[in-house]
Amino acid sequence: MYFVPDGTQVCGYYECEGCEMRFLSLQIAPRIVCPCCGEVVDMEIGPDEEMPQVVEEAVLVRVVEGDEVELMDGLLSLAITGGDCNWI
Repeated sequence: MYFVPDGTQVCGYYECEGCEMRFLSLQIAPRIVCPCCGEVVDMEIGPDEEMPQVVEEAVLVRVVEGDEVELMDGLLSLAITGGDCNWI
């Protein structure tokens, strides 16, 4: 959910305005749905139900490219898990 696959060369670094979560995504758009607090829209609705609203609260902070992708992925992983920082 928060990490990109190994070998990724370009990704987006996002921050959610709702929950303030920061994450990397393979999608690169000005705004996307937050994987943490965003609701996945179920398009199979009944006749009496309202169409759900898609809320794109995660804002693109910057595009990360090249070797910086692996560094950012590691730093976000460290921040989320609170893991061992001796590898830095």
